[in-house]
Amino acid sequence: MSAWSPDHTERRPPGPAVRSTAGLPDLVHAGMYAVDGNGLVVAVNPRAEELLRRPADGLVGRDAHELLHRDQLGHTMPRATCTMMQAFLSGRTGGGDREWFLRGDGTLLPVTWLVTPCRLDGAATGAVVLFHEGAPESDVVPDGEPATLSQLDRLALLAETTTRLSSTLDAEEAVARLVRLVVPRLADWAVVDLITESDDVWRSTVATHRDGVVVRREELEGPLPPVHEESLMPLSRALRGAASTLAGPETYQGPADSGITVAQQRLFKEAGLRSAAIAPIRGPRAVLGALTLGLSERPGTFTDAELSLLDDIARRAGLALENARLYQRQRHIAETMQRHLLPQMPEVPGLRMAARYESASKSSQVGGDWYDVFTLSDGSTAVAIGDVVGHNIDAAAGMAQVRNMLRAYAWALEEPPSLIVERLDRAVVNVTEASMATLIFCRVERDDDAWALRWTNAGHPPPLLITHDGRSRFLDEEHDHLLGTGLTRARTDTLTPLPPKSTLVLYTDGLIESPGHTLDRGLARLRQHAAALVHRPLHVFCDLLLERARPVDNDDDVALLVFRTPAEDGEAGDR
Repeated sequence: MSAWSPDHTERRPPGPAVRSTAGLPDLVHAGMYAVDGNGLVVAVNPRAEELLRRPADGLVGRDAHELLHRDQLGHTMPRATCTMMQAFLSGRTGGGDREWFLRGDGTLLPVTWLVTPCRLDGAATGAVVLFHEGAPESDVVPDGEPATLSQLDRLALLAETTTRLSSTLDAEEAVARLVRLVVPRLADWAVVDLITESDDVWRSTVATHRDGVVVRREELEGPLPPVHEESLMPLSRALRGAASTLAGPETYQGPADSGITVAQQRLFKEAGLRSAAIAPIRGPRAVLGALTLGLSERPGTFTDAELSLLDDIARRAGLALENARLYQRQRHIAETMQRHLLPQMPEVPGLRMAARYESASKSSQVGGDWYDVFTLSDGSTAVAIGDVVGHNIDAAAGMAQVRNMLRAYAWALEEPPSLIVERLDRAVVNVTEASMATLIFCRVERDDDAWALRWTNAGHPPPLLITHDGRSRFLDEEHDHLLGTGLTRARTDTLTPLPPKSTLVLYTDGLIESPGHTLDRGLARLRQHAAALVHRPLHVFCDLLLERARPVDNDDDVALLVFRTPAEDGEAGDR
């Protein structure tokens, strides 16, 4: 957010030198001032000068808390107990009422306020405080009458709605946040009906509250009948994109004109709704659903004022849900492409194999992690695992190019792994669109009943070998440079015997790396858990290793490829 500056006003840097009334809008009823990161006033609007009975020059450059914030008796408030300071220091939007500002003439001004973070000119951050004169102590809401949100409270709620819904790209989480914003603040009940990608209607959430805690009524949720194109009932109209409407029990007392109306009749009966407001949830391109707020316990009924607020909330929900759907659609396409590029495991007599691929748990993008297993013309088994640098569809496409070229070179050329990877490296630099990549390429060879691994490592985390008796070691004898660096140094091959019933673990760095710990700690963690699980069947081994060894704060994809050699008599070990 930039510092306030209308087009006709010269933009000025933050700080005490700012001309006090030059950057902020002249609101009719609300005062406004901006503070920097230290809480010093940098700009005020004319209405703030009027309400505070202080000239702008008496505000700019002063500490807002020390100058203005007082308790109801006019005493200076400790910063630790000042709710406005707490909102300011949290860096989030917050608001309140029944606070007091000290005017320039020594009198106290009761205020309702909203503070929201903003970005001043340049890289500086601060906050904007919006306030207006609150009701005097004698103005109380009579018992039995519903309290109406003030204009400032409405602005605070809409600002919070925008902040909370725009900060997630998960549609279910967005709906959950939406419900928590309106229940019990605005209503006793909130109902969210969504139109799915396949045009089905799904009642995703029916929620009320107990002692202020949101409670789902799952028995009222689930699929709904299709939208009736000729129904004049409020929900059907909202799901077709018509204007928001008010409804009551009388609305649904007559014969039902559609299956959705039957569901609404049940909802009103089960929830005991006396008043409801129903608004469409519109995305930029289509209607995504409807939001219903209901009253059952609190007095009063919804009015056109609440309907206007509901429209604003539903509009923000529509933008958030549309963004979430676009994100999920793109992610699904990328993950589907990546998974389809991963191979089916071939049948190799005597050798047990298992593989897993897990996409990043938090990241919005896929990466270039991959593995491959295929049979060569001489009967040996080629094994590869790698990671193309990047976390997007380009990385996944680069991964596909590297994988396919490796297959072609390995099949056509009867050469050691190191020479094949050297040829691949030159192709990565000159032919493919991939940047840099790590790779382990191996040949699993069998001589009578003895198994061995002939392999080369291009900058990839070392394989882990665990014997049947639980001894383990990383195969880190050789570690050559990454693919795509342009270096021309010769690569090396290593021949490693694979003892009977031993387990070989190949993996990408998502299994061991953690932002909060060293790589050595991640390797040690992997080694410890792999050794403890070595007697488990191979598929169970993979699942538990992913669960236990992968750091909880890792935000990367993981590819895992595991082999187990047979016993000496030729019988396969545990599956």
